Amino acid sequence: MKPATSAVEPRPKAGETEKMTINVGVVDLGQVDLLVQEGYYSNRSDLVRTALRNQLALHAEAVKQTVARRTLVVGLQHFTRVDLERAVAAGERLQVQVVGLARIADDVTPELARAAIESVTVLGAFQASTAVRKALSDRIR
Repeated sequence: MKPATSAVEPRPKAGETEKMTINVGVVDLGQVDLLVQEGYYSNRSDLVRTALRNQLALHAEAVKQTVARRTLVVGLQHFTRVDLERAVAAGERLQVQVVGLARIADDVTPELARAAIESVTVLGAFQASTAVRKALSDRIR
């Protein structure tokens, strides 16, 4: 059984982003500020996002091969209460493996989540109610 999935847009909308903090040396920071001041980038974050996208594009083949080898879902994987009920009814235990965003619907109970989900591996963000996160805490890697 495969749960409903959909791809996330390459450039996330507001509210679909995660904050990442980096430490850089003062010389690098000064050069970033110079490029911003000269109009190459609108702000520091714009430069960092551009550099990040360039590095991801450079390593796209390695990411693609790893995703295929590890059978990961790339993008958004959303599990509804119905998805999980179907898995339980079929006697299946789901292994959630996502690069991007894994989301469990708010109406999923902790008991249903534990019955349906064997493991959770997310490289990116995992959204679920506090109760469901707690119920799956020993299965989140």
